[in-house]
Amino acid sequence: QVQLVESGGGLVQPGGSLRLSCVASGSILHINRMNWYRQAPGLERELVATIANGGSTNYADSVKGRFTISRDNGNTVALQMNSLEFEDTAVYYCNALVHTLTSVTGDYWGQGTQVTVSS
Repeated sequence: QVQLVESGGGLVQPGGSLRLSCVASGSILHINRMNWYRQAPGLERELVATIANGGSTNYADSVKGRFTISRDNGNTVALQMNSLEFEDTAVYYCNALVHTLTSVTGDYWGQGTQVTVSS
């Protein structure tokens, strides 16, 4: 069993900053990549940022230069969001490709954390 728990969402004004965190726990042998997705009302879930085990990162064009993904240790990922815009309002989900102690490999998701950008 693997759990991903996000924290750090909230209400912020345009131009403000928030930092999201996600901690993975459970029967984890190894985590390959960790990602942040988001889903706004009426829209499909989209990939925001990804970080591989070796540290390489990729970002959606809409957040490049404003968001930074990082891994604080093997099982924790953060998303620093600066210069937030109205369009960044969404539920943000942590996602990880996990190899478990029972030799199962799968995608795991957190429960999501709401980010609202409003004046």
